[in-house]
Amino acid sequence: MNTAKLPTEADGEPMLYEARLSPHRSLNRTGFIVVMALIGGVSFVCGMAFLLMGAWPIFGLFGLDVLAMYIAFRMNFRSARAREEITVTPSLLRVRKVAPDGATRDTEMNPQWTRLETERHEEFGLQHVGLLSRGILTEVGSFLHPEAREDLARGLSHALADAKRGIARSAP
Repeated sequence: MNTAKLPTEADGEPMLYEARLSPHRSLNRTGFIVVMALIGGVSFVCGMAFLLMGAWPIFGLFGLDVLAMYIAFRMNFRSARAREEITVTPSLLRVRKVAPDGATRDTEMNPQWTRLETERHEEFGLQHVGLLSRGILTEVGSFLHPEAREDLARGLSHALADAKRGIARSAP
């Protein structure tokens, strides 16, 4: 999810751009319970059929399938806790990446010397968005879909241009 905010004041400087990015997950907690109940129910019914036919090891294999699906969903939900926070002021561009385990990594750049790098694929759209400063490329929004990456690139491009001109964008 790409949540860009209108420019505001931050630390005495005008905020040119601010975004909080997080991976999209279409399945919420209730949906997870429903899906797991359906998978468990179908596996139990099929496993019982095999158990009644005398193929008792198959019943256990159906249980392993349910366990594997549960573990996969839990890993997916854990990875959804990752996020990126991007702020641009006239004198500072900050990218804060928060890993699923809570570890943070901050990267600070001078927007005057930062260039937006993008990589497009003619069939699939915008594939990579990066910020290049002092020879170091910081990729942002890698978990976003191409349309959200387009919005991110557009917002960052305008903010970097405003920072280089030395003016703040006015709110629409």
